[in-house]
Amino acid sequence: ITVPLMIVESRNGEERTLEGADAILRFFDNEFNVKDIANESQGGDEDVAGDLLSKADDALAFVPGILRAGRGSTVCGAASTSLDVPRPEKPLVLYSYEGNQFCRLVREVLTELDIVYELRSAGKGSPRREELASITGGSSQCPYLIDPNTGIKMPESKDIVEYLYKTYADFTPPSELLQSVSELVTPLLKPVYKAIAPIQAGSSRENEFEYKSELAEAKAKIFDEIASAPVVIYTYTLSPFCTEATALLDSAGISYKEVSLGKEWIPGLIDDPLNRAALLEITGSSSLPNCFVGGNSVGGLFSGTPGLLASLESGELKPMVENAIKSM
Repeated sequence: ITVPLMIVESRNGEERTLEGADAILRFFDNEFNVKDIANESQGGDEDVAGDLLSKADDALAFVPGILRAGRGSTVCGAASTSLDVPRPEKPLVLYSYEGNQFCRLVREVLTELDIVYELRSAGKGSPRREELASITGGSSQCPYLIDPNTGIKMPESKDIVEYLYKTYADFTPPSELLQSVSELVTPLLKPVYKAIAPIQAGSSRENEFEYKSELAEAKAKIFDEIASAPVVIYTYTLSPFCTEATALLDSAGISYKEVSLGKEWIPGLIDDPLNRAALLEITGSSSLPNCFVGGNSVGGLFSGTPGLLASLESGELKPMVENAIKSM
């Protein structure tokens, strides 16, 4: 399928399908004399300055695309057809306009959640601005979402995105940028973490028996902790991966017991290096977050067996949690 694709209904009721940007732009040029309007507006110093500003805006418009590369291109795992995710019966309505990054954010999320919606372009000078103002009681702020399925009407991209995930997704996905960083950095740092964890815990001390004894106590403590609740997650307070992991569990409606090992793994910031070394012994990984369900390690946010995000996307995690609750 070629996108963009536009279906045009002629005055006699016949439909015409236009595939690709070039065909659609040619249609607008021929139908509405867009080129003639543009040519008429040229001339004079003000027009030259305006043209330069327009080109600058066009150049800057690529920046959000670079920073948000990949967003809005595929349906995310939180709206997978394998999950029991609510679908709107009626199309949602979005007042929006191009060039506004907040409007773009909402459109990306609507695409990622595979939600059918009616887009009402409300750029400056559009009569739909007045239409929007009549709905809101005076404001023409975009984006503005109307959901006829729930009766919700709201501005503010942050609130709209939160509503969409809460209503039409199984959970709120973590940052894709963070996932990209994880995919690049984790394979490189994992052996470093693995080597440093025992050293931080005191494995290089002269009294090896003392270290092994303390390590055994730390392992016993962890086994007690992971048996004390259906879901237990070990975290650092300053780690963005840990913050995203607990936010992911919250959005999925999963209760958990959080055990912090300090601010970060760096010497001076970690409170329990022995517990970190014990986690390495038990799971083969010293990276945090490390989540346990029913006493078994699921892994971290993006990695593990199979990892929090992967287990939610596959629909495995919630049944695991339910079984762990029953067995408590």
